[in-house]
Amino acid sequence: MRADPRFVGQLKPFWANVRTISQEAGYTSRKTGQVRVYSMAEMAAAMTSASLGVRHLTGAHGSTELGAALGAYFEYRAQVLNQYVEPRLMDVEDARAEFEALRGRLHPQCPIPNNKQKGEKAGPALLTGIVNMLVEANSEGAPVDYDPRELTTFTRNDAPLRTLARRVDGCFPGPVNPIALWEVKEYYYTTTFGSRVADGVYETLLDGMELEELREHEGVRAQHVLIADSHYTWWECGRSYLCRMIDMLNMGYVDEILFGREVLEKLPTLVKAWAKRYRDSL
Repeated sequence: MRADPRFVGQLKPFWANVRTISQEAGYTSRKTGQVRVYSMAEMAAAMTSASLGVRHLTGAHGSTELGAALGAYFEYRAQVLNQYVEPRLMDVEDARAEFEALRGRLHPQCPIPNNKQKGEKAGPALLTGIVNMLVEANSEGAPVDYDPRELTTFTRNDAPLRTLARRVDGCFPGPVNPIALWEVKEYYYTTTFGSRVADGVYETLLDGMELEELREHEGVRAQHVLIADSHYTWWECGRSYLCRMIDMLNMGYVDEILFGREVLEKLPTLVKAWAKRYRDSL
């Protein structure tokens, strides 16, 4: 999934309003469990609840231009999560079936790491394995670092220009001047939505802010992809964080988010484009 062109390029105050309204009004409906759309009255009430003004949202003739844009965004966010993302999220049995089907068809040589579970739950890291197999199958023999053990660095004249604060889950073709980098957030065995899961979203936000600074100040771009799954963790327990992901996508901090089965639908095309860029750079 990519950002909606209507909201790309919105200034920081727009997103400040998105966060404030979402916080005060609540991300989801307690009755339906669906991601909410807010009326203008509800947005104004959220501002009042936060001890903030409402004139930037409402005017003599109804909503201001900003208020209308916010209303359109909240409609989009709810529609894309309720109708597009939720049906694509998998839980462990679905992911295992897709993993085994791919492994049987592709006979991968790429690394397939194990999860950190014990006992009956121990085994392959299913989503990471799916990602690695699809990257290998579509990279046309180009080098890939499936598990970077170093920080991602961008250089100029063979000297470091920027080095990211965190290690990412994968880089194409490698962690020095990557064409693309990705992060995998799979939580199939999580039983509660704790700080570890929430921190995963904010880690991606940090990477995105560093890449934004690199892009704006140095003109250097790398495609930043977030891959997330677990219907129970993200939909049953963490819908507000799915909202934050959609916000992050449209703020430009990630270029693409692949939710659940979307990795099967979209990742091959992305990797083929990376491989073409790599070949063209040789």
